[in-house]
Amino acid sequence: AGGRLRMGTLLSRQSCQARLRSAEGMSLAEFLYPALQAYDFLHLHRHHGCRVQLGGHDQMGNIMSGYELVTKMTGAEVFGITVPLITSTTGDKLGKTAGNAVWLNREKTSPFELYQFFVRQQDNVVEKYLKLFTFLPLEEIAHIMEMHAKEPEKWGPQKRLAAEVTKLVHGREGLESAKRCTKALYYSSVEALEEMSDQELQELFRQATSAELLLEPGMTVLDLCRKANAIPDGPSGYRKITDGGVSINGNRVTNPETVLILGQHILKNGVSLLRVGKKNYYIIKWLQL
Repeated sequence: AGGRLRMGTLLSRQSCQARLRSAEGMSLAEFLYPALQAYDFLHLHRHHGCRVQLGGHDQMGNIMSGYELVTKMTGAEVFGITVPLITSTTGDKLGKTAGNAVWLNREKTSPFELYQFFVRQQDNVVEKYLKLFTFLPLEEIAHIMEMHAKEPEKWGPQKRLAAEVTKLVHGREGLESAKRCTKALYYSSVEALEEMSDQELQELFRQATSAELLLEPGMTVLDLCRKANAIPDGPSGYRKITDGGVSINGNRVTNPETVLILGQHILKNGVSLLRVGKKNYYIIKWLQL
């Protein structure tokens, strides 16, 4: 690969020039990176018939190196496509290296997390994202932004952007899942919690501890917390409840001796969402109801 790439071309690239002029300079590994990526394109072309390489516009130099190597080695017609680089509000690139990647894979980014990512976008980027990530007509986007100027408190463009992208990636069911999770988490909706599947509960409360318990006659809030290992034994655990540190299905419970009631503490889907403190969630699945 090195014999087919020209030093003058690599050195003349803007990215290379900027690194060479910087205080840190440029390492040999960095300089050779375009050659490695070019060989990667060549390998993919030879073994998998790959003819197109797609990347952010900051990858232009690397993609050009690949184009040059493949055409010189094979004579085949290949192509490179660059797209506008998506950055965060602070100007940082979004991606794996920066640790802020948004994934299409549901196991890495759930429909709820994808929806929330787009619904939180600032006004100064939301119009651009509507044009980049949705198939809405430009006239409709313009109308959405006009309405937003009149009623900014409704976050209309953000909600439409989040809905369109989530539906595109995960389908209508994925969008409905995201809306259920939003209602359950941010609006303490018992109805939304009752409709949630086990998968949705696990996605929404990724760090939550799950437990399966058998409902016994006269079982109290204190019994539930102890069986779930959610509070310490003794007076301190008791006080955790009386001080208002425990909620079940979004409702605070302050009496440890309250007997659990079906339909209130235990939802129709046989689940209780127990929260201790601000961030400690426990998903309780009840057996043999």
